[in-house]
Amino acid sequence: MQLAAKAGLAAGLAFLIAPLMPGAAAQYPYYAPLGALVAMYENVAGSMRQGLQTLVGLAAGIGLAFLLISFGATPLTVGVVMALGVLLAGLPRLGAGRDWIPTAALLVLLVGGHNPDDFSFGYLLQMGVGVAVGIVVNMVVFPPLHFNAAALSLAELRLALARQLSDMGEAMHEKWPPEHQEWSRRSEELAGSARAVRAAVEKADASREANPRRRFHPRDVNLDYRNVRDLERVTFHIQDMTEVLTDVIWSKDMPFTIPLPYSEPLAEALTAVSEVLRSAEEDDAGRQAELLSAARAAVDALEVRITSEDVDADAPGAAESIMLSLHRILRVARTDGR
Repeated sequence: MQLAAKAGLAAGLAFLIAPLMPGAAAQYPYYAPLGALVAMYENVAGSMRQGLQTLVGLAAGIGLAFLLISFGATPLTVGVVMALGVLLAGLPRLGAGRDWIPTAALLVLLVGGHNPDDFSFGYLLQMGVGVAVGIVVNMVVFPPLHFNAAALSLAELRLALARQLSDMGEAMHEKWPPEHQEWSRRSEELAGSARAVRAAVEKADASREANPRRRFHPRDVNLDYRNVRDLERVTFHIQDMTEVLTDVIWSKDMPFTIPLPYSEPLAEALTAVSEVLRSAEEDDAGRQAELLSAARAAVDALEVRITSEDVDADAPGAAESIMLSLHRILRVARTDGR
């Protein structure tokens, strides 16, 4: 809604200013609101980049048209202009400007008629005016900062990962195969959530570029990137544990099992590590340290149980894999920059 309102405001202002342009440019005021729309983007830096790329594409298309304009508008020249325009659109770094090369060339060739110089001048100038108005409006009128969305997505992923661990811990208490199987189907969902979190942080990072509001709303985006990388690692380990436990429970050809003596310490370790992830959203550093210490103790107890002599040393491959993943998650939690 905000972007739509700003686009409307920018288009109206551009059309108001357009008749004031010098010379023949005043005859083409309708291109100014088009330029304003082209430059309207979800963040200020994107508006600048998209507007500049559009003007570069327009200039390239106009230059291309002038190479063939002496031959007139014939089916052959139109075809050649379109073919060359599409080829030029393949150049790297043109971004949004690539689509305007053949468009501008065709307009100059067909609409410019007998006065292509005035049309080209008016077209490019009015689009430039519109782009400038669009950038200014986007910069001045509530330029968006997407910091809250990034913080929320990080918190949601942490809680989702914590829930996955706790659900697996509960499965260890149930009679196998467990009645609750939702956790076993969340692996791809967790991976998708991790990708969405990275996208949200990148969007927040882009929204602060050239944004005058950033000085009033400081945020350590580098810390957000570090947290994303940590959560991606945690997601990988939890996905691995999910697949291992799912195979052990439901796959008939799985060569490994989790012996009954491991069930209770494994459940306690999974639950304790889930509490560490969940506590990361709390402000109580003392509570976080307490839960981290308890999780380490639970994982260490699992390790002691696995290496004890009263169980078959050839059987616990699956439990060892899960224990190793828990150790790695705690290592990430210990170095978490929050």
